[in-house]
Amino acid sequence: MITFRIDDLKNMTANLKTFAEFLRGMGVAEEDVFASRLVSSELISNVIIHGGEGAEFRCEVLDDRICINVLSPSFKGVNLYPPKPDPLAESGRGMYIVRSVCLGEIERDADGIKVFIQLH
Repeated sequence: MITFRIDDLKNMTANLKTFAEFLRGMGVAEEDVFASRLVSSELISNVIIHGGEGAEFRCEVLDDRICINVLSPSFKGVNLYPPKPDPLAESGRGMYIVRSVCLGEIERDADGIKVFIQLH
């Protein structure tokens, strides 16, 4: 398991690099490392940009999937299933990307969101 706190976008970039190295060390395929970083970046960015606060990040590699949990009170009001976004819009695509990449439903977990990525 890997955990860290993210308070700004610069901090996020450094932590997601460490996260990718952790996944590679666990033998995760590069396509799953990419998907995990993409989803994590979208969730964390939403907290920082739209919520104006930091988040706690947790990830665990399970037998057949990666569990990513981003905790922040900012997620309480987030619509997890917004309408399909305009692909040319400058914002509003985050949760659509997350839903497109993740396995199954997006779960609210305490003060956050939990998602799963299928391992290849």
